[in-house]
Amino acid sequence: MPDSPRQLPLELVHEVGRSRDELVVGTANADAVALIDRWPGWPAPVVVLAGPAGSGKSHLAAIWRDRAGAVAFRRQDLGAPALDAAARGPVLVDDADGPGLDETGLFHLINAVRASGTQLLLTARRFPAAWNVRLPDLASRLKAAATVEIHEPDDILLAGVITKLFADRQVEVEPHVVQYLVRRIERSLATAMRVVDRLDRVALEQKSRITRGLAAATLSALDEGQAAFDL
Repeated sequence: MPDSPRQLPLELVHEVGRSRDELVVGTANADAVALIDRWPGWPAPVVVLAGPAGSGKSHLAAIWRDRAGAVAFRRQDLGAPALDAAARGPVLVDDADGPGLDETGLFHLINAVRASGTQLLLTARRFPAAWNVRLPDLASRLKAAATVEIHEPDDILLAGVITKLFADRQVEVEPHVVQYLVRRIERSLATAMRVVDRLDRVALEQKSRITRGLAAATLSALDEGQAAFDL
């Protein structure tokens, strides 16, 4: 008797809860969350939120953008529209230390923010001193910015995030499975999202609960796939 065809899960889009109430808070991001909650009573008109990739900077920035009514601009495009926006209200520049930063534009943007009494939030992987800024006047302005660090998630925060990601998909997972994942995946929120997505798809495909065995097999497959990609 021929094997029955394997059932593939439908391509469903799962919305990740990104409101302030749904944010998982731990020691790794407590200072950054407190900063967002403190707005508009910030310690400086320009704030840098620094942390490694996958640590949740963009999530926090999006929460602040919605709360403050901020206008977001790309780091490469900080010309007249950004200056006009800064004259009216808060401005956000995500991933500010990436390649192609418009240094002159950022310098004038900071000046506009300070002159108009608004706020500018910059997210970055590194503190401004490590951005290798070539424009001395911009480097001076960045030294005056308030900097808040968001760290890689600790065990408690990562477990909370994984549990929440499964809950967003209306999937119940036993706590010991969550702890198994916490001990074995890269410590980043981006990795947690990727692993949860893969586990959910495999469980749907196999019509199985998400068990420790399924988690182990899925992580092994992900590791092998990454190794092959690296080659």
